[in-house]
Amino acid sequence: MQFSDYTKEFKYNWQLAAPVMLGMLGHTFVSFIDNIMVGQLGTAELAAVSLGNSFMFIAMSLGIGFSTAITPLIAEADSAKDFVKGKSAFKNGLFLCTVLGVLLFLLVFFAKPLMYLMKQPVEVVELAIPYLDLVAVSLIPLIIFQGFKQFSDGLSMTKYPMYATLLANIVNIILNYLLIFGKFGFPELGIVGAAYGTLASRIIMVWHLWVLLKGKKKSKAYVTHIKFFILDKLMLRKIINLGAPSAMQMFFEVAIFTAAIWLSGLLGKNPQAANQIALNLSSMTFMVAMGLSVAAMIRVGNQKGLKAYFELRRIAYSLFLMGTIFALVFALFFFVFHANLPKIYVDFDDAKNFVDNQEVVSIASKLLIASAIFQISDSIQVLVLGALRGLQDVKIPTVITFISYWLIGFPISWFLGKEDAYGSFGIWLGLLAGLTTAAILLYIRFNYLTKKLILSNK
Repeated sequence: MQFSDYTKEFKYNWQLAAPVMLGMLGHTFVSFIDNIMVGQLGTAELAAVSLGNSFMFIAMSLGIGFSTAITPLIAEADSAKDFVKGKSAFKNGLFLCTVLGVLLFLLVFFAKPLMYLMKQPVEVVELAIPYLDLVAVSLIPLIIFQGFKQFSDGLSMTKYPMYATLLANIVNIILNYLLIFGKFGFPELGIVGAAYGTLASRIIMVWHLWVLLKGKKKSKAYVTHIKFFILDKLMLRKIINLGAPSAMQMFFEVAIFTAAIWLSGLLGKNPQAANQIALNLSSMTFMVAMGLSVAAMIRVGNQKGLKAYFELRRIAYSLFLMGTIFALVFALFFFVFHANLPKIYVDFDDAKNFVDNQEVVSIASKLLIASAIFQISDSIQVLVLGALRGLQDVKIPTVITFISYWLIGFPISWFLGKEDAYGSFGIWLGLLAGLTTAAILLYIRFNYLTKKLILSNK
């Protein structure tokens, strides 16, 4: 097969993936804006947002991971022109996402006392708790939005979640400015103001996406006249069987990054704030890979519905190639600008916090070098995972992600991340080891499965 057989797919891959990327970047941009605005208040406030969001990341990983089960089912039904099966997948999936959103809110809300048991800086914990109270509520509209988003992606209508997310970002930035700093007569609420902005923007995001989908011919029949409590047990079981392992895959990966936040907290508020900066920047480039991963899930799901396994493999490889090219560009960008990017997050004119800010930037710049190295591993593992979800292969990949992140990555982070070892940089070396192991093992799994499908179809 020639190189052009892969590159000719780039245009369509981009058309599918770009809106998803922008939508995903929108989610991360909310966090980016929060971090920059809160960073102007001080390093303790930035560390508090990091600690509060660490609980949110774990809950979001379960909700978002679970909702990805909807996309391949919708993509397969769409390519087979089976509206009844598609509507059933959407309705039952939306019901499960709503229930999960409420359960995750309760889980985060009642988990707050754990912060005191985790040996985190006390001033950081006291700032984080009121912030988390409000942000936890926003899990409910966020996971419901994910149900609509994954459905929309499955129909290859990837633009509309992007539009809803962009609107949410505008609302979030305006409310942050008004409520964090108390502008135009609004109360000055500090980091709690950022939490109000996040909650309001996520409610608006759900409403706007529903309005958009209701107005489109292809999706209107799906999103109207939903008999929400008339459920199909077989479809519920199918979504749970696909969604639960997908949720665990995302949980295992997000949890190791969350563990990095907590391990950084053991080193002090400045290493924790620096970790948050590097994590926020890395998560933005990761969202580009996530966009391509969703495109892989949609396109592999479509080809699976058509039983075109040779094409399925060729298209998947075109996406892997595209993701690797992006990853190389981002790796170079982080490496070249590793000393400059962290400065965006702190106020060097703040004489009171000048020494703290200098330390934070120094640590974060070193972490961005580690991030530059793992761009390729991170991109490949999430892309192959998306392709495997498109094949509806979820159980073995779940085992692979657990082994990679928790039997290999976390022990290295724990051992090398101690103050008398490599500190913050050691924590990130563990992340690099976990991501690289996952990329290699998941690729071996995809290669084996697709070869098997092609041979069985001859």
